[in-house]
Amino acid sequence: MAGVRKVLIANRGEIAVRILRACRELGIGAVVAYSEADRDSLAVRLADEAVCIGPAQSARSYTNIPALMSAALVTGCDALHPGYGFLAENAYLAEICQQLGITFVGPPPDVIAKMGDKAVARQIMKQSGVPTVPGSEGVVRDLASAKEAIRRIGYPALIKAVAGGGGRGMRVVTSEGELTRLFSIAQQEAETNFGSGDVYIERYVDKPRHVEVQILADRHGHIYAIGERDCSLQRRHQKLVEEAPAPNLNKKVRDNLLRAAIKGAKAVGYQNAGTLEFLVDASGNFYFMEMNTRIQVEHPVTERVYGLDLVAWQLQIAAGAELKLDNKDLVPHGHSIEVRITAEDPAADFQPGAGTVDTVVLPGGPGIRVDTHLYPGYRVPPDYDSLLAKIISWGETRDQAVNRMDRALAETFISGIPNTTSFLRLLVTDGGFRRGDVHTGYVAEFMHRNAAIISRLGDGLPASAGWNP
Repeated sequence: MAGVRKVLIANRGEIAVRILRACRELGIGAVVAYSEADRDSLAVRLADEAVCIGPAQSARSYTNIPALMSAALVTGCDALHPGYGFLAENAYLAEICQQLGITFVGPPPDVIAKMGDKAVARQIMKQSGVPTVPGSEGVVRDLASAKEAIRRIGYPALIKAVAGGGGRGMRVVTSEGELTRLFSIAQQEAETNFGSGDVYIERYVDKPRHVEVQILADRHGHIYAIGERDCSLQRRHQKLVEEAPAPNLNKKVRDNLLRAAIKGAKAVGYQNAGTLEFLVDASGNFYFMEMNTRIQVEHPVTERVYGLDLVAWQLQIAAGAELKLDNKDLVPHGHSIEVRITAEDPAADFQPGAGTVDTVVLPGGPGIRVDTHLYPGYRVPPDYDSLLAKIISWGETRDQAVNRMDRALAETFISGIPNTTSFLRLLVTDGGFRRGDVHTGYVAEFMHRNAAIISRLGDGLPASAGWNP
């Protein structure tokens, strides 16, 4: 492909395998960068070329910019794909790539920097006419300023870290007493996790839906909204289940969401794949939350209903290709659902686990896709994110997609390490989910209702699912 000849895949796990496959289909050379802990990973086994970038600790390997740059230069790579997590939204990495003449598969460094600062991102969106949750004007540095901000917007309120995500540095406060107690804790958590203790305040939206819009934009000024995804099913702000299109979403709300996302992407001069995330309340009002300047874990559901390869488009856009999508490319076909199977034990408060995978039985059949890096005998290291596999179902209707997901999870068996397969099956067969009646607090309510069942889940499926381990 003109413009990009060889890509360094600066990530691991299933996303490294996913990027490798896209490179092969486009005829682009690829090098997998790996840590010592990932020496026997599937991505390394599948790669034509792989290079070790350091020991297991991510700070000395996957987030070590000098090591990644050295790997790219030594292997003759002219591009770098960061995947998601690690350095995927690191403006400095994108800038170093630019300085060394290596194409960064993502947006320009200044865009990453602006959108990575949630206070700045919020201000840009507000100025461009994208609805934002009422809140503080920028960073709140002390308790007195936090109290003043909340006097304007009222309780309950949300303290949020300016940098980072995943619920870290985030606290809901319902009174001045809680604010006094939790404000410094949120700052300290933000500092520990993201290297910045800066926080801001916004109104807390009760039981909203989390709906995000997929963006594709090229360097020629074309920006498209590739539909929306519902990511409301979360535990401790970590997504568990995602689907596209968002169920039970009013057409007018959907159309306005897509237009707002395009407006926001234009305002920041966006390029490549990205996602604008919104909170949608019970009345259909929506508010910009943040923008992820990378490929999302849940991108397969959008790929399935729109017939697009988003990772391939990332690579092509980075190489200078022009996006020319027709209206028919922007019409969803059917419905798709993704669940994330992780190495966690639902019966032990989702304690993460590591170890060697004994048996892997993955589902198949009509409408099922599996993205994973697992194989029998693979050792899951304790050093990284706990994601093991993503199962994606598709159906002509949402009911068919739900039924196929139920079947797929019933077929799935992973032994040797704790995993969330059985928990996810309980969740997607729950009545509220089947009706599409969900919100960001739904999983907590579901777990409370089903606490006795969840406490008995093991590392395989219950016998009623068809397996009797």
